Amino acid sequence: MDPLLAYQTKKQQAEKYILIGGPLAVAAVALFLLVGLNNSVFQWISGLLFVGALGFIIVGSVRFNKMVADFKHNFLKDKIGEWIEDGVYKPDQGLGQNTVYGCEFLQSADRYHAEDFISGSLDGVPFQMCDIKLEERRVEHTKNGTRTYYVPFFTGQFYVVDFNKNFNGALQVLETEKPRSKRPFKKIKMESVQFNKTYKTYTTDDHTAFYLITPQMMERMMTVEKNHPGNIGFAFIDNKMYLAIDNNRSLLEVQMFRKLDEARIAGFKADFDLIHDVIHELKLNQNIFKEIA
Repeated sequence: MDPLLAYQTKKQQAEKYILIGGPLAVAAVALFLLVGLNNSVFQWISGLLFVGALGFIIVGSVRFNKMVADFKHNFLKDKIGEWIEDGVYKPDQGLGQNTVYGCEFLQSADRYHAEDFISGSLDGVPFQMCDIKLEERRVEHTKNGTRTYYVPFFTGQFYVVDFNKNFNGALQVLETEKPRSKRPFKKIKMESVQFNKTYKTYTTDDHTAFYLITPQMMERMMTVEKNHPGNIGFAFIDNKMYLAIDNNRSLLEVQMFRKLDEARIAGFKADFDLIHDVIHELKLNQNIFKEIA
């Protein structure tokens, strides 16, 4: 059997349990509310139906999660190795917090989660990336006591791209964030009015900013923003470029009740267009970033 078809079959089998358990749970609750409130027999019947429904849902969820883990660790891992030069995929790992906060514009999270780590190179340009979810802790005081919960403020992808040369100072080009650093960042205006409406530019060295963000570079960064919805932030620090895109989605998510076929695999591959666009649109694959004296 075709490997992808085998995963789709396992996925459908898991989903059948959910399709049985969901309506059964609704029927159990309806039975209890309609006739079970004043009838102990129907209370028992609705209770047994609900327990059975819960069992179907749990079994289906466990089977689905097991299928997804197997799919990512085997099938998708091999595919990414084909799509990316020296491609490495670790579904259960992500970039460390120190690396992510090295961009110096993301707020520190009370709860940090990273997964789907990928590293490799495109046109000889090394990069690393992963999905990250950053959450802020909230405390609510009510008459019934204190409730603690977490609210996501960033859900999306984070990339680190290596340069061959260093440049002086640090530069951030951000849609919505602001510098979170002890460096002496200052806000500057670029030559393009439209660029300044889309991005806010912060730098510790004016010469570096205007050297890196040329009119052509501004056009390319605008193209990246246009083609990839979400709040985007760039940072150029030391010999690295950091890119964060808050788009409220996971890159390699396998969804329940959505076909896992060749079209979906093509969709996964297309998700790498972002880093491909960044490298090519910003011409990171060319030796244009010379060391600034």
